Amino acid sequence: MVSITELKEKIANIPADDIKLFFITRVLKDNFRKSSKVMEKYLFKVYQVEVDSEIREYLLTLSIDQLEYIAKRDFELHEYDVISDDTEHLFTYSMTNKAMSFADVVYNQLRKIPPKVKSIEEIIKSEELWAYCVGFNDVNAMEWIYSFRKILASKVAIDEQKNIDASHHIKFIRALFNTQSQKLEILKGETVNLDKQIDCIYYGDTFYIIRKGNFEQIIGLEEEFKQQAIEVASQIESTNMVVGIDIIKKQIEKNPSLHKKLVRIAKIGTYSKLDEETIKKMAKVCEEHGDNLKLQNGKLLIEEPKDIDRVLKMFADYYKRGEVSGKHYGTFAGKELAIAQVNVVQ
Repeated sequence: MVSITELKEKIANIPADDIKLFFITRVLKDNFRKSSKVMEKYLFKVYQVEVDSEIREYLLTLSIDQLEYIAKRDFELHEYDVISDDTEHLFTYSMTNKAMSFADVVYNQLRKIPPKVKSIEEIIKSEELWAYCVGFNDVNAMEWIYSFRKILASKVAIDEQKNIDASHHIKFIRALFNTQSQKLEILKGETVNLDKQIDCIYYGDTFYIIRKGNFEQIIGLEEEFKQQAIEVASQIESTNMVVGIDIIKKQIEKNPSLHKKLVRIAKIGTYSKLDEETIKKMAKVCEEHGDNLKLQNGKLLIEEPKDIDRVLKMFADYYKRGEVSGKHYGTFAGKELAIAQVNVVQ
């Protein structure tokens, strides 16, 4: 693992001529149902885009500027966690032994010679334009560094004919103000906006995550969280100790932040041993922290969406105490530590 400063220096030493731009698309695999495991059901494809020297220089400069800005903020690097409430961190995500469709992008397709883009419109007829990737080829070290940025549909413009409404009136035109001619000119052809942002960088089998949410979208984690959340809700329901599971299931469909919390509590596993005694303890903990955990006949009760958060806090051991200061904290994040055994010599 390297630091952000080291990544910046590596990229800064790569000539603009050794930079390549790639588009990444996503399409549902044949014979895969919508309910199939998200990490494996999509096929990602890589296309190389021919660019001129001015764009290469632009991509190089913005990448160096972005990394320099991040390096100056001196963020700590931490291993990726589903939930983290600390925005002063950058995260790393190792691709080693990861069984996911996106692995084929970084392990195989980018390392070969991808097909070149001839028409964006032809591609998106059957595939979803998903992200773009900038490849930095360090010829001397014989290695690549790749940066990724999620592409939003609003950033792609294809055909002016699609801007015509039912009454055959043009709804809008794309125009560019030419600073040389000082005229506003119609912008023709297919366009994609390249942002001055980087979501993540891939180097040496590891992703360095700058924008966590976009990274999760790019490699498919975000949709996987939803599927796992549905499974966790079903597991909680099977304990027969929670009333109102249907409210959780409805919220899963429209509240992405709930997905990560459910994935988090699945790792802790508290709900798997749920009984009346544990629920009494949960109620006591809530009361100690000025909260009220609803109960019904010895079971956890969810009557409205705001009750969900109280229940999930209990499943996540949300309330924690500092061993030194004795102060109490509330967080869904945290990593269980092994307690060292100290042998005292008599």
